[in-house]
Amino acid sequence: MPIPSDPADIDPDAPIFPIAAAAELAAMHPQTLRQYDRTGLVVPGRTRGGSRRYSLRDIEQLREVARLSAEGVRLAVIERILRMEDEVQQLRGRVRELEGELRAERDQRPGARVFATSATGAVITLRAGTRVRRQTDVVLWRPAD
Repeated sequence: MPIPSDPADIDPDAPIFPIAAAAELAAMHPQTLRQYDRTGLVVPGRTRGGSRRYSLRDIEQLREVARLSAEGVRLAVIERILRMEDEVQQLRGRVRELEGELRAERDQRPGARVFATSATGAVITLRAGTRVRRQTDVVLWRPAD
């Protein structure tokens, strides 16, 4: 695998830094990193031989742990904060994925601008300019342009 020439091209989740480098980048002692790994606070990747390898995201988390700890936040609370931040990242990724699916669906259905439901509950896609039969169909959603 070629080495990226631009640091922005590095995968933030790629486990690349050995513990000594990660400790230096996070301004922590390596033993602190080992303790955080044992407690599950910041868990790095592992090589086949079992050596710890930290990613850029791990180092960001370590710096966040240090900042919050310096402000007096307990480690148990920091752990909850990190878990919630991870969940938010996952949810943002899912939202981006769903937005992409929605765009693809819209692109596959040019002219489909209004959705309605029939009296039986079936969802109907209406073309622009199509009138809804008021007695049996109800308009559910009209996307913004």
